[in-house]
Amino acid sequence: MKNIELLVLDMAGTTINEDNVVYKTLMTAVNDYGYEVSLEKVLSTCAGMEKLEAISSLLKEIGGNEADALAIFENFSDQLKEAYQNLEVKPINGVENFLLKMRSQDKKVVLNTGYNSQIAQQLLDKLGWKENVHFDALITADDVSESRPSPEMIILAMKKFNINEPERVLKAGDSVIDIKEGKNAGCGLTIAVLSGAQSRSELEKSNPDYIFNTISEAEQFFK
Repeated sequence: MKNIELLVLDMAGTTINEDNVVYKTLMTAVNDYGYEVSLEKVLSTCAGMEKLEAISSLLKEIGGNEADALAIFENFSDQLKEAYQNLEVKPINGVENFLLKMRSQDKKVVLNTGYNSQIAQQLLDKLGWKENVHFDALITADDVSESRPSPEMIILAMKKFNINEPERVLKAGDSVIDIKEGKNAGCGLTIAVLSGAQSRSELEKSNPDYIFNTISEAEQFFK
């Protein structure tokens, strides 16, 4: 694995523990419009997706009115801002040291997310994580025209650091969408983690190269 030069890591559930507050808030925002969806359904359908697209997909799956999607998304965004103000977030166990070790070995670390840049930056500020200390770049849904599982965010990360061969990229995430994104980009290594939204049986459907409890277990590849 010495040829891995770039690690593209999902945020919530992969590097950051925010207690699924995004999906709990999304569930509430949808149910405010007269629906009755469970958190399990939201996690299964929406994990890893850009959130407006996630709401549209969820409504389609439950036979809801897709015209409600934008209003629900705005409701969700307002509720999430409020939830985040009081939320305690922390790194997934072992991840902060993992990031620092990867960067000390001259690996580039990019955090990527289906959140918008405002929400992503809020999370990073709460953690006290800094660019060029804990990570090299942040890429969010705002930075690309197509959201995951499109490989656009990974392609942008490669361009930022002049990496031309996707085999030199590791992609890790806690959702099927993350792994599909990595495979669509041709990443040399895809790792699913059990520290976030989806279960082992769900993650296995996307055929990741490895399934770990947390991304810090990937350190074994870089010794």
